[in-house]
Amino acid sequence: MAAGAPARPHHIFGLRRGVARPLWFADERTLLLPAGRGCVRYDLEQRGQTFIPGTERSQGITAMAVSPARGYLAVSERVETGTISIYDLRHEPPRRRRVLSAGEASAQEFVSLSFSPDSKFLAGQAGGPDWTLYFWMWEKQKVVATVKTGSETSPVSQVSFSPQDSAQICVSGRGLLKLFRYADGTLKQSSHGKVESHNVLSHAWTSEERVVAGTEAGRLLVLDSGDLRWEMSVVEAEREGEQRRSEEVPPRVSAIVGYSKGFACSAGPGTVCLFEKTEERDAYHKTKEIRIPLDPCGRAEQQEVQSVSISPAEESLVCSTDRGQLYSVTLTCVEDSRGEEAHFEFLSHSFHSDTITGLSICVRKPLAATCSLDHSVRIWNYESKALELCKDFQEEAHSVALHPSGLWIIVGFSDKLRLMNLLMDDIRTFKELAVRGCRECAFSHGGHMFAAVNGNVIHIYSSTTFDNVLNLKGHNRKVQAVAWSADDSRLVSCGLDGAVYEWSASTGRRESESVLKSCSYTGVAVSRDARSIFAVGTDSALREIQDCEIVRELLADDVTFTAIAMSGSGRVLFTGTSTGAVRAIGYPLPLQTDWFEYHAHSAAISKMVVTFDDQFLLTASEDGCLLIWKISGQKRDSETSYAEEVLVTKSDLEEKTQVMLELKTRVEELKMENEYQLRLKDMNYSDKIKELTEKFIQQVESLKAESQVLRREKEKQKETHEKTLEDLEERHSREQQDFESTHNQKLLLEYERYEELRLKSQRMQEDYEHRLQQVEEAGQRALEDITVSYEDRLQEKVVELDQCQEESCRQVQEFEQMKLLLEEDGDQEIHSIRLRYEKMLQEEKETNARLKADSGIMKKKCISLQTDVKERNTEILRLKEEQQKLEGVIRSLEKDVLRLKRDIQERDETIQSKEKRIYDLKRKKEELEKFKFVLDYKIEELKKQIEPRENEMKEMKEQIQEMESEAEEFHKKNTQLEINLAEMKHKLKATDKEMHKEMQKVKKVEALVHRFKTDLHQCVGFIQEPKKLKDSVRELYERYVQQSDVAEIVGVDADIQREHGRQKELLERNVASLKKKLAKDSEVHRVNKVKIMKENVTLIKEINELRQELRGARTHLSGFQSQESVGKRRRSFGGPRPRSPPDTAERLAQLPRAEVPRPRTEIPPRPTSSDTRLPAVVT
Repeated sequence: MAAGAPARPHHIFGLRRGVARPLWFADERTLLLPAGRGCVRYDLEQRGQTFIPGTERSQGITAMAVSPARGYLAVSERVETGTISIYDLRHEPPRRRRVLSAGEASAQEFVSLSFSPDSKFLAGQAGGPDWTLYFWMWEKQKVVATVKTGSETSPVSQVSFSPQDSAQICVSGRGLLKLFRYADGTLKQSSHGKVESHNVLSHAWTSEERVVAGTEAGRLLVLDSGDLRWEMSVVEAEREGEQRRSEEVPPRVSAIVGYSKGFACSAGPGTVCLFEKTEERDAYHKTKEIRIPLDPCGRAEQQEVQSVSISPAEESLVCSTDRGQLYSVTLTCVEDSRGEEAHFEFLSHSFHSDTITGLSICVRKPLAATCSLDHSVRIWNYESKALELCKDFQEEAHSVALHPSGLWIIVGFSDKLRLMNLLMDDIRTFKELAVRGCRECAFSHGGHMFAAVNGNVIHIYSSTTFDNVLNLKGHNRKVQAVAWSADDSRLVSCGLDGAVYEWSASTGRRESESVLKSCSYTGVAVSRDARSIFAVGTDSALREIQDCEIVRELLADDVTFTAIAMSGSGRVLFTGTSTGAVRAIGYPLPLQTDWFEYHAHSAAISKMVVTFDDQFLLTASEDGCLLIWKISGQKRDSETSYAEEVLVTKSDLEEKTQVMLELKTRVEELKMENEYQLRLKDMNYSDKIKELTEKFIQQVESLKAESQVLRREKEKQKETHEKTLEDLEERHSREQQDFESTHNQKLLLEYERYEELRLKSQRMQEDYEHRLQQVEEAGQRALEDITVSYEDRLQEKVVELDQCQEESCRQVQEFEQMKLLLEEDGDQEIHSIRLRYEKMLQEEKETNARLKADSGIMKKKCISLQTDVKERNTEILRLKEEQQKLEGVIRSLEKDVLRLKRDIQERDETIQSKEKRIYDLKRKKEELEKFKFVLDYKIEELKKQIEPRENEMKEMKEQIQEMESEAEEFHKKNTQLEINLAEMKHKLKATDKEMHKEMQKVKKVEALVHRFKTDLHQCVGFIQEPKKLKDSVRELYERYVQQSDVAEIVGVDADIQREHGRQKELLERNVASLKKKLAKDSEVHRVNKVKIMKENVTLIKEINELRQELRGARTHLSGFQSQESVGKRRRSFGGPRPRSPPDTAERLAQLPRAEVPRPRTEIPPRPTSSDTRLPAVVT
């Protein structure tokens, strides 16, 4: 996107999966990772992101690599063919330095990349079907060597350089682990590990010659110079036996990374193991297991670790999983855990691991709600770039809408539509509506209504009473999107039936419509004045609709619009495409294709929305990423502020306050105890320091006296050694003159022999050159003969192909002529038949039968001609296939010619190397012969000198024995004195160093105190401004209080640590008991709830039975009343009066009224619980 673009990427939540080695440290605090279509440089401390965009036509990243010096990043992308971009990380933002390709041989993609130790070369492993390894000198964009490493049955998974040798490369895959060496412009295989039975998924170098590899079956292989030295399982022997008995799938070692102590590798779902080198030569032992903790639904245990990376200082370990999650752990904490199980933590936040299906924002808070096919609903804060809440469900969430107040949401599931409260630390359901398969829902801008889509019907509910106010019916197929107008008086919908309807929110009447059956609409937006409607669909067009008519239409180039949103200012339209690009289009819509486009997502954009303050654009994609865009040119109103209220239930609030009070009291008690312990230890340390200083002073005085004595002895010995050295130098000069005279004579003889051998070597060289020229001429003639023969065969095939094409054209012309003749004959016969039918109406049956026979014959002829045409077409296709086969043969022959040329070149190189070797051996032979002659001469001279000197040697031996006895005595004395002197020197140096360190510490502390006083004096100047005072104090804390100081304070004494551990264990026991108590209370509450539900069911049954009895009593009452009316009539006519109890009717009338309230009085009072209490608003 250009510098003046309406929006730019600000932050992304998500990780791209399927990238080879996706995690790399640029430095100790910066991590490089793939997200969407590009890469992100993530600051681990500031939580900021820098985007490194991909190429325009990219289909996604396939592999990444960072140079050993952390200065360059290589990214492999799949465009039309595989390309590699090199970025310079030393600039901000990173710049693209080079773009590499496979050259003439096109590679579809690169599955693995690696920089050489000196960062001059880059190795890239291409994918199928060729599986070629390319070796670049990347600064010159030159492919210096290639070699085929794998096949379709043995695919390659990883390539890497040796950490010390830029010419050695390791390649691993299914059934292969090969070492290649670059020499003389070619890559030659130096060794092949015997791993045919293993599927090697990953490997790492632990030294210059040693490689550790991990297999799909959970085996670790250690190879030294290509030979297998050691093998073991990544799990313990007991667990391995259990897995074999239970027939479980063994853990996959999908990632390995080496570090100074050994290596780290993945060990099955959710596990990373640390191995360290043992005292044995080739063995390693497991020291730690680090696990990914379970999430509330228990699904995190099944995550497979795909990549592992360790920071340059080996302080942090980061891993990624197959569900697109990032975890980290501090290695120093893992090493200090001492038997406790270590666990990963989220690097930043948990991300969606599947397609995001819903996206919504609110007005009062900077929150955005998303739902996904991974069964989760998440609440994000786009201001602080943090995950506020996350809730997992048992079924998929299809749509989500956030209330303008930001206090509750509605989520559409396959069976129901649920309304939920956004509590302080939970998302809790408080109402369910019977709306099945709600794929789209939206709150009105005022929040008093919300719309929920069920298939082709739109239900409008009241947000206060939750009554179904309106049902909008009119679409023939599913509704894809709805949008409210700014004043909430209208609702606009679009569907797969190509209809865009505008509804009245008060009456439910359709006010306008626009139907285009050739398009299935997927997104709709409304202008602020509600006069224009914008819709996008499957026909790659953006339409503006006014008064039921399409006013403007803007076509996309070669993509499909999938989502649309309009800025608050109404000047920019944002659209999402099927390729993951975001387009910003000015409004009014331009007549030509004029827009800003940015490629950020790697899949189609499913939802997009602009915040109400017009500061941010949020886009969600099918790749599971949520991207926040910063809209340029929009200034926020300083008067507007977001609400800080959160929902919390009364019971949760009471529990938290109670826990806080208990913890406060406990902290005060611990403070008192710690202060008392510190006072005691200070007193003990002061006594010890006094004793040590006294001892130190005494030792220093004794050492000074001893050092003076040793200096005197040293001066005496120095004088004796100088005299002996002068005598030895005189003897050495005399012997040197004698040797020079003898060697000059020998050198003259050797020079004459050297001239003779040189002439002989020249003659041999001329002979070899003549033979080599003859061999080259013979090879050239053979190559010319082969090319001539193949060119002749090729011309013959071309001629045959031309003949076949001419014959097919001729047959087509004949068929056309025959067809015309048949048509003319048919017309004439029809005309004659019509005349006969008019003249001879009586002979209709006879002529009709004859005509039927004629028509049958004609049909047979037509069918036979059609079959002939089909045969000709099949023959033409067969000839085309033969032509393609011949072209394939030609290509294969050309490849053979190239291969033969390469063989000739390789043989020439081997001949040259062998000739060089022969020449070197000859030179060595000549030198050895010269040396032999010299030694023979020396031997003869020495033999002559031996006899007179033997007598002198006997006399000298006797003198030597006497001198040796005296020397031994002197030597013993000297050694004893030297030992004493060395001990005194070491003690003196140690005392000097300690004194110097103490003086430096005192100076540093004085300077630090002085700086702190000056900074504190500056802070006092802000005493009237609390905010600035707070910031300045915080800066003082960050500047003068370091983690190392805290660590020194913590490690002052083991007693403090033990006391801290005891207090920690006590608190953990209290927490465990509270958790058990909470579990028991929740279980009792659940049992009471189930009991109440059962009682309610029985009471409802009794109520239904009583209602039936009431109906029966009313029928009896009506019967009695009819009988009474009959009796009155009879009495009026003087008839006999029937006898009946006087109060029967009244008793029956009163009976149901007395019996109906009976079960209500039996209902026990329902106990109050945290689930039934209304949430309270806490500021």
